Amino acid sequence: MEMNTYQHIVSRLRDAGCVFAEDEARMLISAAKESVDLAGMVEQRALGYPLEHVIGWMAFYGLRIEVDPGVFIPRPRTEFLVRRAAEMAKSGSIVVDLCCGSGALGAALAATIEGIELYAVDIDPAAVQCARRNITAAGGEVFEGDLFEPLPARLRNKVDILLANVPYVPTGAIELLPSEARIHEARLALDGGVDGLDVQRRVALEAPQWLAPGGHLLVEVSERQAPQAVEIFACSGLIPTVSRLDDLDATVIIGTRPGLTRNVCSGSVWEKDSLG
Repeated sequence: MEMNTYQHIVSRLRDAGCVFAEDEARMLISAAKESVDLAGMVEQRALGYPLEHVIGWMAFYGLRIEVDPGVFIPRPRTEFLVRRAAEMAKSGSIVVDLCCGSGALGAALAATIEGIELYAVDIDPAAVQCARRNITAAGGEVFEGDLFEPLPARLRNKVDILLANVPYVPTGAIELLPSEARIHEARLALDGGVDGLDVQRRVALEAPQWLAPGGHLLVEVSERQAPQAVEIFACSGLIPTVSRLDDLDATVIIGTRPGLTRNVCSGSVWEKDSLG
């Protein structure tokens, strides 16, 4: 009976166009608490709901991150952003996960670097509710509000690592996204404005008021957006570095607050990385 159930689910998922039907069937069976749950979960997946929303969690940076329906699901390439942050953070670092969504980035960094002081922010109440479960478990605190607005004033000029996986899809490209993202993730977490960089501009402009001298702002962009993102960072008073990992098609812009005040609008450092 168990094998028949498995084969039935695989067939249903294949008919719905799921490429990894066998793996997904095993995950659905494992996640279901009783048969009525399983049938409903299989049907949701077959109708195009993201697997992560159906089973209630996703794998990210070696962790199981809870993710609720409608909440943004971090992509595998975003693990590169966490990796770069982990290279810069140390025990005692003050870390802020801005536009945190599920809180996956902050939770992953806390699991990698012991003893960080972690805060997270999102404007979406559904995301905040989800992040509180993931971030609180990691010893952090979550605030609801627009970008820096809800953060405690005492963090000004004190943040060592500012993770900001802000929306960066150009508005006109939203309709080109896979239906799982376009229909089932909050548009607020995807839409970055006409060129995709509207939210990033706001973050970069205000970041120097929150970063400690030598502190770092890390954001993810497309490779095509990198030159413009570098200019945004530089004109906000940050020293930009572009870090690229082709294996994951990941591009991260790192903006460092100088120890001394400087005003530059050009120049950057490009880095290549590899999975090794």
